[in-house]
Parts: sequence; C-alpha cells; structure tokens
Amino acid sequence: MVPRLKTHYLEKVAPLLIEKFAYQNKMQVPKLEKIVINFGLGKLSEAGKNSKVLEDCVEELSQITGQRAVITKAKSSIAGFKLREGQPIGCMVTLRGIRMFEFLDRLVNLALPRVRDFRGVSTKSFDGRGNYTLGLREHVIFPEIDYSLVQHNKGLNVTFVTTSNTNEEAKELLAALGMPFIKN
Repeated sequence: MVPRLKTHYLEKVAPLLIEKFAYQNKMQVPKLEKIVINFGLGKLSEAGKNSKVLEDCVEELSQITGQRAVITKAKSSIAGFKLREGQPIGCMVTLRGIRMFEFLDRLVNLALPRVRDFRGVSTKSFDGRGNYTLGLREHVIFPEIDYSLVQHNKGLNVTFVTTSNTNEEAKELLAALGMPFIKN
C-alpha cells in the first residue's frame, strides 16, 4: 500500500517543482528524507529520578508515531542544570518511508488544525540547508493520545529533513505537501 501523500508527491509535487525550479534531471527534485520527532523533558527534570515520567514519554511518542521511541541521554554534565552525563533527558523517533508520509499526513490534516487559534506555521524555522523544524507546545493535539490519561503536558520538536539545497526549495516542497505556512 502506497500512502496517499507519497502518491501526491510523485504525481503532482515533483512535476510542479521541476517546472518551478527548471531542474534538468528528475533526481535533482528535492525529497523528504526523514522526519525526526523529539520529546525533551527539560522542565520535567524529575525524569532522572522518576522513571515513570520517562516511560510515559516513550509510550506516548510511540503511540503518536507508530514506532518505538529511543531514550536520549545527556552527552555531558552541566552543573547549572543539575544534569549528569548519561542521565536520560528525553526520547526521539526517526521516521522514514511509509511511516514518514503517514505521520506528515496526520500532522497536517488532523493535528495542526486542532491547535487553538492556529493561523499557520512560521516560515522562519529553516536552517539554511533546506531543513525545517516545527515546535509544538502540547502533544495532546494528536488523536492517538487519550487526554484523560496524560499526566504531564509535553512539548515536542518535529524536524523535516529534505534533500533540497536551499530554504526556498524546501519551503516549496513542504507547502506542496500541505504544510500550512503563514502567508507573508
């Protein structure tokens, strides 16, 4: 089964990008390479002491993405943050292929419209190399999460890694895939 967003990319988005940027070869057309979703437990610093918070984080991220989350650990000790090297500080998932397209479809069509006072996502979060990062304040906007079972409201970062070389190409790719950017 091919996700409908991948079919849309192959049939509509790729030809549109070829026409707009005058690519000579179809291999030059930017693609979505992967999506990385990251829960950081910064304010919930009790994660090092209370493993239940970390287990809930991993379980909820796994429900959202359909893939088992990996626990991230601190690379170095920082005394000001009461952080020790090797201490668990969050969890993350890297999505590719079918799961990536299905997640993007659910994010754009189900989750983002559930955000209160939503007007679109910012166009200022590109990194200069064609990658885009979206920060969400609460994870309960995803329909997979049962709000009554949530102990702590967690924010998450969603990073879209593309094969494009410029921010303009990446913005056109994501906009054509349905990302609701704010009109400037």
